Order: sequence, then C-alpha cells, then structure tokens
Amino acid sequence: MIYITLVCAAGMSTSMLMAKMQQSAKQRQIDVSIVAMPEEKFKTHNGKTDVLLLGPQISYLEDDLREKYEPQGISVAVVDMVDYGMMNGEKVLADALALLK
Repeated sequence: MIYITLVCAAGMSTSMLMAKMQQSAKQRQIDVSIVAMPEEKFKTHNGKTDVLLLGPQISYLEDDLREKYEPQGISVAVVDMVDYGMMNGEKVLADALALLK
C-alpha cells in the first residue's frame, strides 16, 4: 500500500483532486491510500505518509516540509499548477508514484 497525503490551504480543492486520483488508481489497479487535508490539520496528522503533495497555493512551505519530512523517508513535492487547476488526477497520481522511485 502506498500512502499519499494532499495538503492545501483549506482542504477543499485537494479533496476534489483526491477523488480523481482515487478513481485513476482504481482503474489502474494500484493499491493506494490517498487523504486530503488543510495544512493546519496536517501538523497533527498521525497517519502514514509516503508522499506529501502540496497544493500550489502553499508552495512556500515546500522547503521547510522537505527539511522536516524527507529525512523520515517521506517524499515532498508541489503539485503542478496546471494539473492542479485541471484536476488531472491521473497525472498527479503518476507524478506521486514517480517520487517513490
């Protein structure tokens, strides 16, 4: 199982993207757990995370989160702005999986 966490300012737009990513994973028969939440909630999130994806609106947090989580084996990246805006779950899922290699 691969654990992907999507984080944005309020959690609304990432929830929609999460649904698209889950749909793509199901079609491709990929065993993933994808959760979406606002940045404030992630600070106290105790769930497992392999890949942490940030919404473009909080890209300013990328360096701090990389410094904190990459030593723990968690890949951190900002979702491409175009893919985010288009809610391209298939592409965002592919990008997340590529971070694990």
